[in-house]
Amino acid sequence: MTLADIEGPGTIRHIWITVPDTTEGGPFVLRDLILRAYWDDEESPSVEVPLGDFFCNGFGSRALVTSHPIVVAPTGGMNSYFPMPFRRRARIVLDSEHAAEVGAVFYQVDYTVGDDLGDDVAYFHAQWRRSNGTTELGEDHVIVDGIEGSGAYVGTYIALTALERYWWGEGEVKFYIDGDDAHPTQCSTGLEDYAGGAWAFQDRLANDPPPAPVTFSAPYFGYPHASWTDQTKASPFTTAMPANHGMYRWHLPDPVLFTERLRVTLQQIGAWDHGLFERSDDISSTAYWYQTGVHAPFPELPAAPHRRPR
Repeated sequence: MTLADIEGPGTIRHIWITVPDTTEGGPFVLRDLILRAYWDDEESPSVEVPLGDFFCNGFGSRALVTSHPIVVAPTGGMNSYFPMPFRRRARIVLDSEHAAEVGAVFYQVDYTVGDDLGDDVAYFHAQWRRSNGTTELGEDHVIVDGIEGSGAYVGTYIALTALERYWWGEGEVKFYIDGDDAHPTQCSTGLEDYAGGAWAFQDRLANDPPPAPVTFSAPYFGYPHASWTDQTKASPFTTAMPANHGMYRWHLPDPVLFTERLRVTLQQIGAWDHGLFERSDDISSTAYWYQTGVHAPFPELPAAPHRRPR
């Protein structure tokens, strides 16, 4: 389904879209639909992300988000305010791998034309990757790799399903910039710290009574999704659901700048009373960045059954 096909030069300023959460084909519409964007007649898309994950909704159920570039409003209104410049043409499509007809899709794309973009315009990119509990202990989840050229990394969305016990969020987000090899130029102190929180996103640091998670949504970071039951209501067997956690971090006031190349990874490390330990969880990530020139082709997106959220 073509959402936009625009002659340039111009800039997409805002995208609004809403789709059903579930159909006769199942509850994972938001993972089964793929948002793709092509700038200037390129053959390989610069944006290739499951629709829900692009809008920080990575688990097949809605989470409200109130941030600077992404807003998900009641009930299911998904908005993007990332500027997306193009010189000759912008083409945005929505591809379905859902098992049944999705039904009504409502959308609006707002843009300007005749923009003076200059010779070194940086194009918007977004890429999705997943480590589905298959990484070896000690192996980092790759958020993005293979970025070559110059540009700015502007955001990360993480959808994490904890497949092991205890606290899951001690992994560091690491930015290997330009000539970095063994050590990254930028490194966080832990995943919840990277997403603006602290001490496990909970209401108290104690075990009795048990603490409760506290979700939040802010302009540049947030933890909008936490669940221990199957919110899709697709099955009566909801008591053994792994814990799901969704969080975002926008690098808009503080972009991660690169001039040659960029690689971003996330450690899989947890903690309990006996110290830190390496984990192998189900991690899906969306990376958002701008770069000049032609991007390298993305890794092949897994088919719908391999994108299904746990």
